[in-house]
Amino acid sequence: MSIRQDIKAGLERDPATKSALELILTSPGLHAIWVYRFAHRLWKLKLRILSRMVSNYAKFWTAIEIHPGAQIGKRLVIDHGVGVVIGETAVIGDDVLIYHGVTLGGKTLDPVKRHPTVGNNVIIGAGAKLIGNITIGDNCAIGSNAVVTKDMTDGTVAVGVNARLLPMVGEDLWVI
Repeated sequence: MSIRQDIKAGLERDPATKSALELILTSPGLHAIWVYRFAHRLWKLKLRILSRMVSNYAKFWTAIEIHPGAQIGKRLVIDHGVGVVIGETAVIGDDVLIYHGVTLGGKTLDPVKRHPTVGNNVIIGAGAKLIGNITIGDNCAIGSNAVVTKDMTDGTVAVGVNARLLPMVGEDLWVI
């Protein structure tokens, strides 16, 4: 994972940040991702307690909780970030944008894949909750405060509580 790619993605998707230096010094989402990567390496080395301790350090400083067992692709941007929770068996593709208050949560206590799988080029609006072992296809958008408990096919938009799936229409999906 490239630090340069992270910085470029952050600058492209956060119009409030004007420079790479500003992003590096002030973005809790970027800090959480960088610490997650270190914790994830420790997790893969079976250093579970140490990886969880590193993860908790990031949670304390960023208010973003990313379990070190989660699998995260390239160029994830977490904008604002406070209250984001990404569970242990979550899988996130490339070029995903997550806003504050988002949960990728589990639905069972059984030791199985219990968190969402998110495809590539997905936008997840503030406060959205993705619950259970569901799959979110590529090029999807999830509206603010939507609750998604079922799979989403490529190119759909989820809105509302017990989200309704709609066809993706138009290029300006920031108005969801």
